Amino acid sequence: MSQGLPDIRSLSQAELTQALVEMGEKPFRTKQVSEWLWTHAAGSFEEMTSLGKGLRSKLEESFTLRRIDQVEAQHSKDGTVKCAFQIDGDAHRVVEGVLIPTTKRLTACISSQVGCSLACKFCATGRLKLLKNLTAGEMYDQVQMLNTLAHQQYDKGLSNIVYMGMGEPLLNYRNVIESVERITGTPGLAMSPKRITVSTAGIAKAIKRLGDDEVKFNLALSLHAANDAKRNHIMAINETNNLAVLAEALRHFVDKTGTRPTFEFIVFKDFNDGLEDARELAQFCKHIPCKINLIEYNPIDDGEFQQTTPERLDDFVALLEDRNLIVNVRRSRGKDIDAACGQLANKNAAGEEAPRKEVSPA
Repeated sequence: MSQGLPDIRSLSQAELTQALVEMGEKPFRTKQVSEWLWTHAAGSFEEMTSLGKGLRSKLEESFTLRRIDQVEAQHSKDGTVKCAFQIDGDAHRVVEGVLIPTTKRLTACISSQVGCSLACKFCATGRLKLLKNLTAGEMYDQVQMLNTLAHQQYDKGLSNIVYMGMGEPLLNYRNVIESVERITGTPGLAMSPKRITVSTAGIAKAIKRLGDDEVKFNLALSLHAANDAKRNHIMAINETNNLAVLAEALRHFVDKTGTRPTFEFIVFKDFNDGLEDARELAQFCKHIPCKINLIEYNPIDDGEFQQTTPERLDDFVALLEDRNLIVNVRRSRGKDIDAACGQLANKNAAGEEAPRKEVSPA
């Protein structure tokens, strides 16, 4: 890989066209090159066999073509596969993506950052330092590689994509939006935006921006408490993005997009699993068209929380349903390989954390 050259996948279509014209090529070459980059997921310029050798040489001299590397795959007894992806060939920069099979869906859970800056108490990723915002290409690569894995293992492609892996997507806003465009576009993977969900811990300004941009994908909010004091305790982001501020941003999002958000709510034993907690959640949902996913807690090393009891969960669900709210109880998958919600922390098959060093985020 040539050092110091720009990554060709960082160029816009207009920039790519300009570069090709400056090489003496016709503008129609843009479509050919883009198809190799974003539909066929070429790993090198030599793979672009429909292009002449002269153009391939020019591209090689002018650009790099950087793709992530899959360095490990762990298989759960329930069929879930957790993949470790290395960024820029750096063993200290590793993210995880998960292929989650169910009877009706094949879902790719992908990461948006190396590490995370939010430090939510219940999340293993939050214990890592933020090392880097992933590029659009690096997020696209996770989807493309997990889609290939889905075809290999299940003889069919992905049905859904969720940005619920490592990192806070809305703190990497521009690259996340661009990655969705690459995944849904042509040239690209031509997947429906309605099959994509971006999950946020609650960045109010960015939620409003999603509305202003009239995005077509789905939005999930990691809520976990409908009480500011409790949410402050487990999610420091709530101190600057409290529930009232979030509610205003969410209403703006719904007004602009017509899409109802999903509230993700992990139910912790003796913390947020009581009937009063359910009433607070119902009240918060009262003025925001929404769906609710109740999630069983997946313990992390030395964590302070425990999973609630089935009886308390049933009572919680019953109260919400009595308020005519749409409620789904989501069972975790891949727990035996630390691939479930909140468990992604770059652990290898031996249960050891991948090597890493602290650097300034990109």
